[in-house]
Amino acid sequence: MSGIADYFRSLSKVVAGIAATDGQGYELPLQSGVDKAIDLTRGSVNGGGKLMFIGNGGSAGIASHLAIDFTKNGRLPALAFNDGAALTCLGNDLGFDQVFAHQVSAHGRDGDLLVAISSSGRSPDILKGVEAGRSRRASVVTLSGFQPDNPLRRLGDINFYVPNGEYGFVEITHLALCHAILDLATGWTAEGRNS
Repeated sequence: MSGIADYFRSLSKVVAGIAATDGQGYELPLQSGVDKAIDLTRGSVNGGGKLMFIGNGGSAGIASHLAIDFTKNGRLPALAFNDGAALTCLGNDLGFDQVFAHQVSAHGRDGDLLVAISSSGRSPDILKGVEAGRSRRASVVTLSGFQPDNPLRRLGDINFYVPNGEYGFVEITHLALCHAILDLATGWTAEGRNS
C-alpha cells in the first residue's frame, strides 16, 4: 500500500518532467520557457494589455485562482472567463465549444496574453478560445498534459506540457508552474521574496 511519501515522490517526478516548447514546437529548457512566459507577461502589461485565463473544471478553478493572484499579488490586470451565468448562457445560445471563444473575441485585444489551461489539451472550447485569441492578436501560453501529441501543445507561443495522465498531478503541476512564473516575475529568490 502506498502512502503520502510515495505520493509526493511521484508528484516530484511529474514536476521534474515538465516540458517547454516554443511556437514552432522546438523544445526549450524549462527555465527558458518560464523566462519567455515572464517576458510575454511583462510585454503584455507594459504595452497596456491584460492577462486572460481560460480552463474547464479543475482548470477553471486554476484560471480563477491565477487571475486573482496575478491581479492581487502581481498587481497585473488579469481576468478569468468562467462566470457561471456567462458559461451557461453562451453554452446554451452558441454551443459549449464557443463559451471561451466568444468572450475572448469580445474582450481580447492586440497585445493581450491568453493563458489556456487543459489537462487533456483536447477540449474544443479551449482550442477555440485560443483560436479566438490569435484572431485578436493576443500572445498565447498553453498548459496541457496527458498525451504528448495533444493539439493545445502546438498552439502557444510558449507551451508547457506535463507528462502524466492523472488529473490531480497535471492540475497541481499547472498551478505550481503558474505560481512560479508569477513569483519569479515579482522578485522571488531562494533566499526569500525580494531579497
